[in-house]
Amino acid sequence: MKRQRYTIGAIVEMYIDNNYYVYGQLLPQLSIAVFDYKTEDHLTDITKLQMVSVLFIVAIYPDIISKGIWPKIGKLDIRKDLQTLPMEFIYDVIADRFELYNPNTGEITRAKKNQCINLERAAVWAQNHVEDRIRDHYAGVPNIWVEMERKVFNK
Repeated sequence: MKRQRYTIGAIVEMYIDNNYYVYGQLLPQLSIAVFDYKTEDHLTDITKLQMVSVLFIVAIYPDIISKGIWPKIGKLDIRKDLQTLPMEFIYDVIADRFELYNPNTGEITRAKKNQCINLERAAVWAQNHVEDRIRDHYAGVPNIWVEMERKVFNK
């Protein structure tokens, strides 16, 4: 694996189960937009990703990129719908309260549970967790990491 820098706008390639490739775009704040695009062959025209929907956007550990685990294969301008990172939620277990986190500004504000239901939990994802989530999506099964985060809504 070749070392590389985290470059906003870079397209990275993920090889899932030695079976298929999935692609993501590096966004600000160490976030990645994972595209709903799966192929058995390397993608040769990354501009195809400009029209593809996004499975999810999460923050990732920087070493996934710096160690070359997901190689950069090109770079695209960040499309309009990805230029502002989506709001995330925080659940404070001790205070038993929800908060909204804006990853664009770092601002945290109190929130009601129902304001947080369809948001990602503010967290940093490891390589295996992101890949598990992709694998589970294409297998049509619930993802353990997402389900674990969603348990806070069942209280």
